[in-house]
Order: sequence, then structure tokens, then C-alpha cells
Amino acid sequence: MSTLKPLQIDIVSDVVCPWCYIGKRRIENALALTPDVPVEIKWRPFFLNSWVPREGISRDEYLTAKFGSPEAYKGIAGRVVSAANEEGLEYRPDLVKRQPNTIDCHRLIHWAEAEGKSAEMKQRLMELYFRDGGDLTNIDVLVQAAADCGLNAEDVRRRLASDEDVALISAWAKEASDKGISGVPTFVFAQKYAVSGAQPAEQLARAIRQVSAEVNAQAAE
Repeated sequence: MSTLKPLQIDIVSDVVCPWCYIGKRRIENALALTPDVPVEIKWRPFFLNSWVPREGISRDEYLTAKFGSPEAYKGIAGRVVSAANEEGLEYRPDLVKRQPNTIDCHRLIHWAEAEGKSAEMKQRLMELYFRDGGDLTNIDVLVQAAADCGLNAEDVRRRLASDEDVALISAWAKEASDKGISGVPTFVFAQKYAVSGAQPAEQLARAIRQVSAEVNAQAAE
């Protein structure tokens, strides 16, 4: 039984951020490299594209607004697709037809946390978007994703139709921005050390060990 104090890791990310998709796999690999370090993971919301309306927009409209044209994104996408493949992930940008506002996705992740399934919910939404080209603005798609993770479908449908936790998620995302987080994923260790970007698993593992050692040394004083 470990007597170490668990290390809190807050992961600020968005489900439509490809580097967050890759970063999630890398932090999981980092945790596999540090099995003796107890951790508590919290998934924190971030709006990569806060300007996208709640109903979403077409992918082409989004790529034109953000990169100048859909064609301009293709070179960028190729590098991200390769990085995803190296982590055993699939990213099919050609399948993505709609760019969502992600507040409902973050609500689902938050609700899944109460059942210990936030990481599973996060992964399911990312797979739907990046691998399958799923429309995350579609309530039926979101409800099915929640059901796939073991949440009650009718309960989720009812909650999504309300404004439950919209203000909470928005406040959390604003808090991240107010703290200076502008690029995601950002990994915050023990609420004091931030590592930005989808860093290699080995680098994240070193950070986990170093900060855990510091936290436990302080606890022992």
C-alpha cells in the first residue's frame, strides 16, 4: 500500500484539439512509466474555438476562418496525422464535416466524472470526432457516446436539453484563460507547475516523479 500523497494532475484540454488527443495518450503512457506514483487526474475544460456558435459550423467554414482555406490546413494536418499514428491513434481529417462548439462535450465529461468515467468519456468523444468524423453538435451522437460509456441515456438527453452546468463549465474555461493558459493541452502538476503541449511520455513521466517527490517531501516536513 502506497503511503505517498497522490499527485494532482489537472489536464486542461479540448476534445477537438488534435494535440490534446495525442497528449491524452502520452500522459497515459507516462502514467504507465510511473506505476508507483499515485495520481489524481482531473480533466479541465478549454474552448479552443470559443467563437464557434453552440450549433456549430461547417468544417470548411471553420478551416477558412482559422487557416485561410481548407487546403491550407492539409499540410498542417499531415504532420498531426503522423504524430497521432505514432501513438497508435487514428486521425481522419477528411471525415470531419462539422466543427462543434464543445461546451456540451465538456458537460458530458464533467457528468461522467461523478461515475469515475471522465477519461473514458473524453476518449469516446475524441475518437468520434477524430477517427469517425462524428458530429458532436448532434444530440443523438452525444447521448449515444454517453451511453457507450455507461451513463444513462435518457438522463443525459434531459440534462443536455437544459442549461445545467453551462455556467460552471464556462467559468472553469475562463479561469484557465485568466491563469494564462492559451495553448492546450496543458498539464498542471500539484496546482503549481504547468507543462504546455503534448510532450513526450518520458518527459511527462519525469515531471510526475519530480513533482511527486517534492510534494511528499513537503508533506513530511
